[in-house]
Order: sequence, then C-alpha cells, then structure tokens
Amino acid sequence: MKMKFECARCGNCCRWEGCVKVNDGEIDAIAEFLGMELNDFLETYTCLRPDRTGLSLTEAENGSCIFFEDGDFPRCRINEVKPQQCRDFPLKWNFPGWENKCGGTFVKEEEL
Repeated sequence: MKMKFECARCGNCCRWEGCVKVNDGEIDAIAEFLGMELNDFLETYTCLRPDRTGLSLTEAENGSCIFFEDGDFPRCRINEVKPQQCRDFPLKWNFPGWENKCGGTFVKEEEL
C-alpha cells in the first residue's frame, strides 16, 4: 500500500535555516500572487544562493522563511504558490532530526 505525507502545518520546516531555492516560474508566480512588479519582488525577497547557481528566498532575521508567519496558527503567506522545494518536504528533502520536529504524519493512501 502506498503511503502519503499529511502536513500538519506546524511550520517547523519553514523555521529551518537554509536556502529555499526558486526558479524563474516560481519567482513569476509568487510576484504575481503578491501583486508585485517582478523587479521589486526580486530586490525585496530574493538573494543569490551561496553557491551562486541561482536565487533563493531571503530569510527572516531568525533564519525562518521570509513568508512564514508564526503565531497561534502558523501559516505560509504564499502557500498557494509556494516553491517546489517546500512542497517536496519531507519526501524529497529534509533536515537532520526532522522527524522529531515535524508535526506531519504518514498515512496509507486510499486505493481507488
């Protein structure tokens, strides 16, 4: 039986420091979603990755994603257009000890 991951929207993956890589299509989609001109979005919310191979989203002062809003109901301001990297957590990328920090669970995928 196939297993799928169900996100609990706890935001712990968003709090993890590190690059959130974005490609051209994702940049366009996020800028449009936020109602921003592309150049304004690039200057405000992106930076060159340390390996200089592309852009990533900037981080908040505490190291979390710039679009993560903490509080009683943590949320991603750009959830509808979040980058593929974010959608791929934890199946295609994760961080050491993520299982102890993530509120999500694996569940059996119903067969049709």
